[in-house]
Amino acid sequence: MSNSAESIDFVPFDADHHYYEAMDAFTRHLDPKFGHRTVQWAEISGRMQHIVGGQVARAVRNPTFDPISKPGVLYDYLRGRGTGGSALAMLRDSEPIPAYYRDREARLAKMDEQGLDGIWLFPTLGVLYEELLKTDPGAVQMVFRAFNRWLEEDWGFAYQDRIFAAPYVTLVDVDFAVSELEWALEHGARVLCMRPAAAFTAAGPRSPADPQFDPFWARVAEAGVTLVIHAGDSGYSAQGYAPDGFSADFSGGGMRPSIKTWNFERAANDFLATLIFDRLFERHPGLRVASVENGSDFLPDLFRKLASIGRKSKGYFEQDPAETFRQHVWINPFWEDDVHEILSLMGPERVIFGSDWPHIEGLPTPIDYLTELEGVPDSTLRHVMRENALALTRPAS
Repeated sequence: MSNSAESIDFVPFDADHHYYEAMDAFTRHLDPKFGHRTVQWAEISGRMQHIVGGQVARAVRNPTFDPISKPGVLYDYLRGRGTGGSALAMLRDSEPIPAYYRDREARLAKMDEQGLDGIWLFPTLGVLYEELLKTDPGAVQMVFRAFNRWLEEDWGFAYQDRIFAAPYVTLVDVDFAVSELEWALEHGARVLCMRPAAAFTAAGPRSPADPQFDPFWARVAEAGVTLVIHAGDSGYSAQGYAPDGFSADFSGGGMRPSIKTWNFERAANDFLATLIFDRLFERHPGLRVASVENGSDFLPDLFRKLASIGRKSKGYFEQDPAETFRQHVWINPFWEDDVHEILSLMGPERVIFGSDWPHIEGLPTPIDYLTELEGVPDSTLRHVMRENALALTRPAS
C-alpha cells in the first residue's frame, strides 16, 4: 500500500513551517531613531521595500506578502517536470494573503485540515537580515531583540502546545546571546533558530563553536532545548561565477542553473563540520542541533571527510567524529533529496520531516512528504514523520 494520510495510524509533526511576517514584525519594538541602522519601510518605484542597515533588501520581491504565491508552485520544476519556461509565470499563481499565514488561530485550523499534530515555525524574512547587518553587531542585537518580541506577541513560542515558533538567536555578542536565550526560555521557547554562518562579532568573525560562546551553548544544553540551523542568507560568495547576494527573484527567462543553488548545503556543511572540528559536543554533551531546510545531499561526502579527518587526527577527538555527528545532529532532507540514502547514513531516529510549507519551493500539501518514504518500515515512518521532531520539542532529560 502506498503511504498516505489514510494509511498511517499517527498524526504527523512537521518540523519546517513558516509564517509571513507582519508589516511591523521588525519595527513594532524598534526605537525609530535607530531606523537608519536597522529596518525601515520605503516606497521604491511604487513598491514597498525594506531598507535594512541602509541597503534595499531585495531577497524577496514583495516583503508585504500581499498578494502571495501559492504553496509549492515550484513543485513540478523541482521534480524535474518543468517546461523550461519562466519561473515568474509559476509565481504569478498568487492570492491575497490568507489569515493562516499571520494568525495563530487560523493556522491551528489549517493544521487540522492538513492532518498535522504540531509544527516548528520559522521566519521568512527573519533568516535573511543578519547578513545585511553583520558589520554592525549593535544593530543585529536591536533588530532581533525587537523581532523576537513581535514573534512572542503574535505567535507565542509554544501556542496550544502545537505551534512552536522559534525565536531567532545570534552570536554577535555572547552576553546578548545568553540574555536573549534566558528571555526566550522564560517565555516557553522549545526550539531556537540560528543561521548557519560564522559569528560576526565586534572583534571580527569567529567560529560558532569558539569557546568564547560556551556560556550560551552551556545554557542551551542545560535547558534541553533544540538549536535549529535554518536556511537563510549565510553570506556565501559565488567567487565570481555568479552575482553575489541572496535572491529569491525568479523573474528571468527560466531557472538558469548557478552554483549558488548549493549555497544552503555549503553553509550547513561548513557550520556542522565546524561544530565537530571545534569539539563543541565534547564540551557540551547534552546539545541537540537540527538542520532544517538546508538539504542533505552534502552528507555522504561529509561523512567520508569526517572519517578521513578522524584517521589523520589520532588523539584529537574523544570518539569517531562521524559518530559524534550522528549522536548530536538531526537532519531534515529536502523532499526532492534521496531520503532513503539519508536514513541509511543517519539512522531512522535522526531524520525529521519538514515540508517548508507554505513556501514556493516547498510541498503543496505537507504530508505529501509521505511519498518520499515509500517502502520504509512502519517504525521508521513514524519516527521520521512524527516522533523525532516531537522528541526534540520536549526538553532533553
